Amino acid sequence: MIQFYFLSIVCNALAGYALTRTTDDLDDSKPQSSFTLSVRNPTFRLLLGLLSSVTGLFKLLSATDLPVAGDLIPALTGIGGGVLLFYDYYANTSTLKIESKLGSFLAEKNTKKGFGVWSCAVAALHFLFPHMIFF
Repeated sequence: MIQFYFLSIVCNALAGYALTRTTDDLDDSKPQSSFTLSVRNPTFRLLLGLLSSVTGLFKLLSATDLPVAGDLIPALTGIGGGVLLFYDYYANTSTLKIESKLGSFLAEKNTKKGFGVWSCAVAALHFLFPHMIFF
């Protein structure tokens, strides 16, 4: 469906932007736009993670052109971005800490920023080349 195509692009781009922006990057001396401040809002990040994950899941279930391969990378990117945003929300709001290798890998700033750049690139390529086999 074309609606999931549009939602996939928007969610991947927003999730990628949200993952590249952390509270460590906030510079109080410079004025921040309201969009940049809202991307750092924990509730917004939680809702964006939920929307991104659900859109990725439905994109896997309802392929548009090719059965699975045409939407595989954008769908998995949406699910991955949603999982990272969920984990980020949980890590920032919970008093319990997860002590595992996967938890420490997901909590690294480089992991989030790298996946954020990947998500923005997938969104741009999926928008520019809608009928490619893997985008």
